[in-house]
Amino acid sequence: MKFDNILSEINGFGRFQIQLVLIQVLSRITLPCHFLLNNFMAAVPAHHCNISALDDGDLFRNLTPQQKLVVGVPAEQDGTLSSCQMFSQAQYQRLSGSNGSEEALTVQCRNGWVYDNSTFKSTLATEWDLVCSRKGMNKATATAFFIGVMCGAPLFGFLSDRFGRRPLLLASYVSSMTFALLSAFSTSYIIFVIMRFFTGMSLAGISIISIVLNVEWFSIKYRTFSGIIISLDWTIGNWLLVGLAYGINEWRMLLLIVTSPLILSVFTWRWLPESARWLLAKGRTDAAHHYIMQCAKMNNRTECMATITPLTLLESAKTETADRKYTFVDLFRTTNIRTLAICSGIVWFGVAFTYYGITLNITGFGLNSYLTQFIFATIEMPMKIGVYFFLEKIGRRPGEVWALLLTGLCLFINMFVAKDKWVTRTVIAVLGKALSEAAFTIMFLFTTELYPTVVRQNGLGYTSFLARLGVSISPLIMLLEDVWHLLPPATYCAVAVVSGLVASLLPETLNTRLPEFIEDIEKPSVQSTRRKEIQ
Repeated sequence: MKFDNILSEINGFGRFQIQLVLIQVLSRITLPCHFLLNNFMAAVPAHHCNISALDDGDLFRNLTPQQKLVVGVPAEQDGTLSSCQMFSQAQYQRLSGSNGSEEALTVQCRNGWVYDNSTFKSTLATEWDLVCSRKGMNKATATAFFIGVMCGAPLFGFLSDRFGRRPLLLASYVSSMTFALLSAFSTSYIIFVIMRFFTGMSLAGISIISIVLNVEWFSIKYRTFSGIIISLDWTIGNWLLVGLAYGINEWRMLLLIVTSPLILSVFTWRWLPESARWLLAKGRTDAAHHYIMQCAKMNNRTECMATITPLTLLESAKTETADRKYTFVDLFRTTNIRTLAICSGIVWFGVAFTYYGITLNITGFGLNSYLTQFIFATIEMPMKIGVYFFLEKIGRRPGEVWALLLTGLCLFINMFVAKDKWVTRTVIAVLGKALSEAAFTIMFLFTTELYPTVVRQNGLGYTSFLARLGVSISPLIMLLEDVWHLLPPATYCAVAVVSGLVASLLPETLNTRLPEFIEDIEKPSVQSTRRKEIQ
């Protein structure tokens, strides 16, 4: 009897599965808080040069603060004060409206900057002066974090396929808390970047293991629901981040608070089950039988377990492959899985690159950061509900293709909307954000269904690696606006369209059984024959 048949017998969506989902909400809501934290932690408030060096006596000292700015800081074309330039000498003639200062010598800020602290009391930019010529260092903090996620994804994927989902989740909880704590108490920019790298690496485990553990405990009938319901944790975490960031305007405290749910996750970990599907693939039928019995009891289906014993599980577990150690290399050994790995990797890169290109640019639509982030988070809920019904009726592949292509279309349209039309820009951006979120949600579920159980975490780790590579590059793309102001959105648009076209090459998985071994996708005809024999 196949594991999917067993799950159907003992109820593939009952109290056991509900408890599994609820326990993991605590850890999963911290993911968006950390992944999108730079929108607030690394925010750059309005700033101008510290012009105290221009103090040349009583005349300067008797000026009002506003008058000092007039004589000390040049204005940009739009009338705002320059953020990175100051006059080499005080230009007193500007007080009388004289234009003679137009040719006055300007220099880079000499004594640092003065920041507007009305919104943010403290950010990375204000603490370490990551502005003007050092603004790339501010973007690099997000890049360092996502490089950590990129490195952690294949590492945790490999280890959880080798040692199990459950112990690696605990390791991820503890290490994430540790490095987040060290990040919050960093005394220098370099130490902070290093700690954020390891925080990202640790959180990668929660990101990829939790969704696989959930999907592997849901039956075919409820698998789409499981993928969508767990993605709602991201929306909840998004709302949580907006609320916390609005109330806490000091970056160190904000970092500590958004990490705190992991403390509860460590205590509730004891009630998390191991994946019985993984245990069967490894030939550990006694442990698998224990968790299956646990599931049956909680779902009031113990009568269905009368004929299911460790011996019957052993006979159906294909134990001839249980002792084999699968690695990342197995994703490229044979034709079908190699094609699958290449195509899914490209799509994942495009999905993450585009999603974070929109999400991390919340200041570019004319609204304040909190409101933009709240709107972005809120639109996810109805979009995910719509995605559920689409996936149930139409399928994963067309959903992924159209979500990415339409995201690219929204980015393309916004390239030609004037910046002063912020309502139109925001509406189109929110629609693009919703579609990119739909692509992300579909792809997580799609990937868990595409890869066999024995390499599922390796596959998700590999695709997450490429996704986080895309995320790591995404913030830096905004620096290309110095070359051409439309180059960043044009790049995001092109990547979305190309990855959408590649997604059309992936096989459909709607209402299909999860493959257990690589042979199941290399020789589907043999798989079908074996199923008939076992059943």
